[in-house]
Amino acid sequence: MKTAIIVFPASNCDRDAAVAIEQVSGKKPTMVWHQETALPDVDLIILPGGFSYGDYLRSGAMAARSPIMAAVKQKAEAGVKLLGICNGFQILTEAGLLPGALMRNAGLDFVCKMQTLAVANPDTPFTRGLKNKAYVDFPVAHHDGNYMADEKTLERLEGEGQVVFRYVDNPNGSARNIAGIINERGNVLGMMPHPERVIAPPLGGTDGAEFFKGIVEGAQNA
Repeated sequence: MKTAIIVFPASNCDRDAAVAIEQVSGKKPTMVWHQETALPDVDLIILPGGFSYGDYLRSGAMAARSPIMAAVKQKAEAGVKLLGICNGFQILTEAGLLPGALMRNAGLDFVCKMQTLAVANPDTPFTRGLKNKAYVDFPVAHHDGNYMADEKTLERLEGEGQVVFRYVDNPNGSARNIAGIINERGNVLGMMPHPERVIAPPLGGTDGAEFFKGIVEGAQNA
């Protein structure tokens, strides 16, 4: 599987994502600086966590307008899988690739802890590796992870099976405990928790490794 990881100013989980991908696939991903305007032929694009542009204006607002995002949108429209983690999820909403918005946490505090999630939809290209798990433990680390959308959008997400992960103990006030959603086509996933941070026992768990392994195996069997 070929992967590209987009690196923005103040990305801080790009290398974690790269380590996770190389661990499960045996292949180093291509690191793409946000000022580039083209992407290589890949099966997966990752928008990593961090604080792109220092969260200036709004989290992800400036990164969504970086030069590389035109190519990211083009690839996504062609069916390439696109995964946005934490700040990457914020970028996806700001770019209009996913509905809704990530607001300031309800408690107005930065939240950083291990979080249990319910796997709301195991039948996506991203969650195949979690089919035998009702719950996973991924860490969260964000200040603006409070997912919000209008009621019509929330009903549509629920009805179409586009809610992929839910918080068991909601840490940020997200509507309907939403921790991750997917687009209608099923190839763009945004999630606030960090699977790339739990890929080995010394890191606190292996649920993240299973998550990425499922993505890789899905791409190889496609």
